[in-house]
Amino acid sequence: LQLCNIEFEINFVTFHFQGKTLEDEERTIKERRGDVYQNTIFLPSLFLSNKRTSTPTNVSNTNTAAKQNTLFLNSTMRNTKDYYFHQFLFLILISQFLHPILAIPTDTITPTQPLTKDQTLVSSDQHFELGFFSPGGANSDKWYIGIWYKEIQDRTIVWVANRAKPLSASSTSVLKIAEIGTLLLVDGQTGNSVWSSEQTPATNVVAQLLDSGNFVIRPENDDREQSYLWQSFDYPTNTLLPGMKLGWDSKSGMNRNITSWKSAIDPAPGDYTFKINTSGFPEVYLTNKQQIIYRSGAWNGIRFSGVPEMKASEIISFEFQFKSDEITYMFKLHNKTLYSRLSVNHTGYLERFTWIPTSNMWNRFWYAPKDQCDGYTECGVSGICDTNISPICKCMVGFKPKNQVAWELRDGSDGCVRFHKFDCKTDKFNVLRNMKLPDTTNSFVDTNMNLDECEAMCMNNCSCTAYTNSNISGSGSGCVIWSTELIDMRQYTAAEGGQVLYVRVASSDAVQIGGVGSGNSSGKTKIVAIAAGVTVGIALVLFGLTLCFLSKRRKHQGSIRTKSVNRGTSERSQELLMNATIIPSKREFSGETSTEEFELPLFDFSTLATATENFSDATKLGQGGFGCVYKAMLVGQEVAVKRLSKNSGQGVEEFKNELRLIARLQHRNLVRLLGCCVDMEEKMLIYEYLENKSLDSILFNKQNSSLLNWQKRFNIICGIARGLLYLHQDSRFRIIHRDLKASNILLDKDLTPKISDFGMARIFGGDETEGNTKRVVGTYGYMSPEYAMDGLFSVKSDVFSFGVLVLEIVTGKKNRGFYYQNNQLNLLGHAWRQWKEGSGSELLDPSFGESFSPSEVMRCIQVGLLCVQEQAEDRPNMATVVLMLGSESASLPQPKNPGFCLGRRPVDSDSYSTNYEETCTVNQVTVTMIDPR
Repeated sequence: LQLCNIEFEINFVTFHFQGKTLEDEERTIKERRGDVYQNTIFLPSLFLSNKRTSTPTNVSNTNTAAKQNTLFLNSTMRNTKDYYFHQFLFLILISQFLHPILAIPTDTITPTQPLTKDQTLVSSDQHFELGFFSPGGANSDKWYIGIWYKEIQDRTIVWVANRAKPLSASSTSVLKIAEIGTLLLVDGQTGNSVWSSEQTPATNVVAQLLDSGNFVIRPENDDREQSYLWQSFDYPTNTLLPGMKLGWDSKSGMNRNITSWKSAIDPAPGDYTFKINTSGFPEVYLTNKQQIIYRSGAWNGIRFSGVPEMKASEIISFEFQFKSDEITYMFKLHNKTLYSRLSVNHTGYLERFTWIPTSNMWNRFWYAPKDQCDGYTECGVSGICDTNISPICKCMVGFKPKNQVAWELRDGSDGCVRFHKFDCKTDKFNVLRNMKLPDTTNSFVDTNMNLDECEAMCMNNCSCTAYTNSNISGSGSGCVIWSTELIDMRQYTAAEGGQVLYVRVASSDAVQIGGVGSGNSSGKTKIVAIAAGVTVGIALVLFGLTLCFLSKRRKHQGSIRTKSVNRGTSERSQELLMNATIIPSKREFSGETSTEEFELPLFDFSTLATATENFSDATKLGQGGFGCVYKAMLVGQEVAVKRLSKNSGQGVEEFKNELRLIARLQHRNLVRLLGCCVDMEEKMLIYEYLENKSLDSILFNKQNSSLLNWQKRFNIICGIARGLLYLHQDSRFRIIHRDLKASNILLDKDLTPKISDFGMARIFGGDETEGNTKRVVGTYGYMSPEYAMDGLFSVKSDVFSFGVLVLEIVTGKKNRGFYYQNNQLNLLGHAWRQWKEGSGSELLDPSFGESFSPSEVMRCIQVGLLCVQEQAEDRPNMATVVLMLGSESASLPQPKNPGFCLGRRPVDSDSYSTNYEETCTVNQVTVTMIDPR
């Protein structure tokens, strides 16, 4: 019996009475068959045949007998009665022997050979595997049929059949081909069909798992692609594989999209969908319950206009079909040994991963939305989003903010309006370069026109607002025309790339500033050199006068500010904006001065006093070592006013530092700064108002902590990680926060976390990674050992603080104020001991109940411990942390000993007091410090 990846059946029994011994018969057969049977086990009187072809490597394809893999063996039994008795016993024995062999997986299901719960299908190249699985673990009562990568130890599920209808835990569930040729998934407990392929009825069909990961139903003797009766690639779940199409085609009648899982352990359709919008000039959307949250921009022949980093290479290429019978997107890998996938996760991110065999983990090298400008219509109608300026929203030349009040408070959602209406006769076109094209849903497209024809068509249509090429490859071709308002635009740097957009304006608004030109697209209308010189001269004069005016105004404001306001809010409501001034500021980078400017609204003291009812307790949101935070209403918008106390430890330099930093940072997981106030000894910051206050006010409050179930906590952990990754890597400058803690994580109405309080943050240039200071600032319990002891800080210092936060979120306990075993271990020490003893699950907050993913929780604990390792070089960077949190298949290293404090004085875990001294041990060195925050 030769063991290979085939299935066997007992064909017939043959008797031989030739008086030969077993050894004689074996020798005779081997001589006749050559060495075909050198690895064969001989069994009495059985003929075993290979029913499904899978030829062993040592068998000649030309040897018919070898293909049959038959065995004839002589029996020397003298008594027929004894023979039948022994034969009967042997059949029972061999049936048990063959049972595991019959379970050896193949890539095909036939009408007579279904797939049971203990079996899997494996593609012929061993890349993909199909079978039964449970995301909640082996003891879960919810089971599914899915496809995953076979060679990756931690399963990465890429397709689920019955994602909305799980099976029971019954061991008798089966996937089979019905009489009419459809695939049926039958629940073994109820006997009901929970899923069906529902294709056109057919006979003599098989279901096969292909090397591409596609699961198909086809005629038994026809494996051509055009003969497929059904395929899983037409019904994607949350993942797009190479060769899988996204979008619509008339042949199949399918409009394919991918939808996130409901949670990490629930494959049911979630809230987020990635799909092609086929209206107008097609583009790709990411939606949340039908609401657009991200748009890729239209395909321009090379890439999507809103994804400048999307570049084909020798490894990967992209295809977009825009034809009358097909509108689809797909990607291909040119190296079949590589793994890459595009997925939508349950937290609302579109991610592209590649598998790194050397590190045995998935590498996320692209994701969206990445920053605030990726948010749909961030700057409203006719507004342009640009992360390289502050505020990030600007109007096109010839336009002004529609709501000046909201615009100055950094809310650009109302967009821009024209200075002058165009008259359809003398209009010009301003040229915007390096652009993500506006939403093309209602645009007109003609791929056969050239740019001059496109301009002429736009000029002759009074409703036309803009135009451009539909294809930028080569010298450009095709025409896209907008006849509605322009929305969701973004401008990139020249290095990032983008596309040229021609925007219609009145002739009086056709000017040339930087990348924005005037006149028609052919360059026929140009501003003459004399006019340009005059314009520059006037601009210089106005610039000088403006500087003088602002300087005098700031001095004047500093001498007339008052601290008492007795008038009611109603009397002042119309005056609030009048007291807000826009101040230019310069940013300093590690001792070097940059002349880069940003603007920030400056409010006087009386304005904020009125808005906060003279800083009454009724408007107070919270209080800490830095001072108090108040809720206020400024020009119809709720804001949070952070009023620093005199003994907060944050002086003028820290205050200025926070202004410089946060005024330029734009990310969904960072708090937005709307303005400030500097009035003698008064220092205040105006932030966006976040309804759920700080994380610590919910997490460490026994009454409120139950509001944070595991899924919400996991989303908070991931959000903080992404915000920190932005600071360390994705923002224009590397920023180290240095005071990351639960009270500095604010939560909006949807519990989206936002990192706040940048008073202690430091900026590094592109090549700098660490620094040192003689003044150690921060919060005890969150500081890394090297920072607390030696004043050394780096991105790994923030990673340590993040690790503490993760363990606090998982356990619901403070690191500071938690002591275990006669005050000898704090939270980090306790978590480390539990992990080493294999009792990590005992760390969980009891309020979770049963509604959590054990594997997800344990992964978070492991990530937390990796982040708080004693040696900074052992800690992962935030890019790796984000990957480890987002990938269930990532193989995590084992954490080493953490740098932790040994508590000597237990305190009430509900207390927020910081006015006491506490002795702690860091890396076996005892010091005494006072918490400065």
